[in-house]
Amino acid sequence: MKILADYHTHTIFSCGNNEKRRHAKGTIEENVLAAIDKGLEVIGISEHGFNHNFYGLSRKNAKREREEIDRLNEKYPQIKILMGMECNILDDTGKIDMPDDMVQYFDYILAGYHYGSKPTSFRSLLHHIDNVLFSGKLFSKDYNTRALIRAMERYDIKYITHPGDKGDIDIERVAEAAVRTNTGLEINGHHDKLSVDMIEAISHMDIKFYIGSDAHKPENIANFKRAYEIVEESGLAPTRVVNLG
Repeated sequence: MKILADYHTHTIFSCGNNEKRRHAKGTIEENVLAAIDKGLEVIGISEHGFNHNFYGLSRKNAKREREEIDRLNEKYPQIKILMGMECNILDDTGKIDMPDDMVQYFDYILAGYHYGSKPTSFRSLLHHIDNVLFSGKLFSKDYNTRALIRAMERYDIKYITHPGDKGDIDIERVAEAAVRTNTGLEINGHHDKLSVDMIEAISHMDIKFYIGSDAHKPENIANFKRAYEIVEESGLAPTRVVNLG
């Protein structure tokens, strides 16, 4: 199988408004060069969402990143470079941190749950605490499940990143919503989610599976080793993964 695309990668722009506090190591061009070296057809740059307390893309850097990606697409015609965002799913209304006035800058949206996102209410804060301290196993499983389902219903999301990581979910209900809304689910080797057990529970459904490297430095672009192992251990046919060919 050939890796066609890696849509889940981060750069030094995942730093909020403090460019000294960098969550990832490489520049956009360094990610692009690594992708070319590994024979990818498509590389997606998907910084953390605007409402991440520490590592969210700033509005200023979103505009800078758009300009840089447009420039690099001209410089490197042998690969398609896309600008995405790994938005934060903020609460069980399905709200994500993609403002209407910023959508124009992005080619696609990913979305997932992250500990560092800003709660939208006291209720969401309580569930946030449960997720941080107990992976959502005390009282947040239904809440987390609703949050993912409603996000897929409200927004045009390419795929949900590492579903079930950092917060317990009902994967069968999430998968049913993914089929209904034509949203993909990610097998993220970095976080081990989707897990083998989760894939086995939903592989009979018409799910669009994606593999994402979640690379935070250029050398990990298209590093799908653990994700491949999960696919193999689960018995999922590699042909079911959209970005493999």
